[in-house]
Amino acid sequence: MNIYNRRNLFRQRNGTRVYRVFLFVLLILGGIWLIRSVQQGDVKPLFLPTATPTRSSVSYTLEGDALFTAGKLEDSKDANGHIVPGAITSYKQAALVDEGNAEIWSQLARAQVYSTALIVQRPALLARLDEAIESAQKAIEINPDSSDAHAVYAFALDWKASYVTDARQRQSLLQDAEQQATRAMLLDNTNVLAQAFYAEILVDQQKWAQAQQIIEQALAADSSLMDVHRVHASVLESLGEYALAIEAYDKAIAIAPNMTFLYLRAGAGYRRLAFESPNEQVQKDLFEKSLEYFAQTARINTQLGVKDPAPYISIAKTYSQMGEFFIAIRNIQKAIEFEPDNAVLYGELGVLYHKNRNYETGILALGCAVDGCTPQESCPARGECGPNDVEAQVKPLELDGSTVYYFDILASELAALSTPKNNKCPQALAVAARIEKSEYVQDPNIAADMAVVRTICSFAPTPAPTVEPTPTP
Repeated sequence: MNIYNRRNLFRQRNGTRVYRVFLFVLLILGGIWLIRSVQQGDVKPLFLPTATPTRSSVSYTLEGDALFTAGKLEDSKDANGHIVPGAITSYKQAALVDEGNAEIWSQLARAQVYSTALIVQRPALLARLDEAIESAQKAIEINPDSSDAHAVYAFALDWKASYVTDARQRQSLLQDAEQQATRAMLLDNTNVLAQAFYAEILVDQQKWAQAQQIIEQALAADSSLMDVHRVHASVLESLGEYALAIEAYDKAIAIAPNMTFLYLRAGAGYRRLAFESPNEQVQKDLFEKSLEYFAQTARINTQLGVKDPAPYISIAKTYSQMGEFFIAIRNIQKAIEFEPDNAVLYGELGVLYHKNRNYETGILALGCAVDGCTPQESCPARGECGPNDVEAQVKPLELDGSTVYYFDILASELAALSTPKNNKCPQALAVAARIEKSEYVQDPNIAADMAVVRTICSFAPTPAPTVEPTPTP
């Protein structure tokens, strides 16, 4: 008899299928989450290139501090032509990484102000000072209670006031600078940097006794800062203590040996002492000492790869006071190699040609400064181009207190060299008219020069009018 196994009336449920379904649901949900995370950027796709590590703001700031101490404020080029960043660029990079750091913006503003000591052209100089003011304002906007931010803001305003010709604007800038310095000292009465900048403002306001008192307090509190010794030297200069001022500059140089503008100020102090010395041998020795400081500036710039015309301009002025005009001319020509489009340098060159009695070339150089000149005209204006010179378009200078001397000499030379065959009086009178329309004609010396120009050109023969021939019928 066949006996069959009893079959279940209902099929037995398989438990593994339930877990399988649950696993599939989890995988689907996980896939959806992964896709959304990739789209939102929370999860990076595989096989992307390795991210380049970014430098911290502290790294850039330390680099900026080191470059500032080394005197490398501006970018330069190495022997291979690669750009080497300066302190200003490093501070800017730090500000990009940490934009909300008021201290970085303050350090940037300080470096920007000091960099103007190496800028000759007034438009570029004023533009850099405006950048420094904006950086300081940014620092105050981030942290209104930062004593350093207000101190550096006062510093930038004060230096801009030194280059402003309008009396009202200058006074307004000095008042704002004084308010900012006072605010800085109220926020932190131990801020030596604020005290030093306040003393510098007082010097520019001709409050010399008060400035001396403030800077002596700063020196007693902390004599390790270059800024304090620099301002101390400035205070001593305002009091006529040029020998003591040179000692103060030397102390600042010992702290920041590559800050070339300190050498220029000290050298100018020796030149001033030489100019006032009645003894011929002492005068010569002081001039030589002045030239040593300027030559040291040029050597440092060469080592740093900085193409700065300032030391050569200072050397030229020293040789000019010594009566060595030919050597002075050579140094201005060297300065023009670095900035061939700088109209101020052509003006200085024209003055030296005038003193050396090379009036014809002096007119060309002064003409470039006053009226501008084309690239082709720039070489004859500098006494022809050498192997290191390049032609350049030179834009004319504005008539102001620092350039009126160029206008004066040009008008006088044009009138003096005018002849019937080469009548230069129209150009001379045009330059004279520009001076006479300005406030500078109130200077008695300039007014007398313009009167001589008018007198000379009043006797200049006018060319006879050309008569058209009568046409033959």
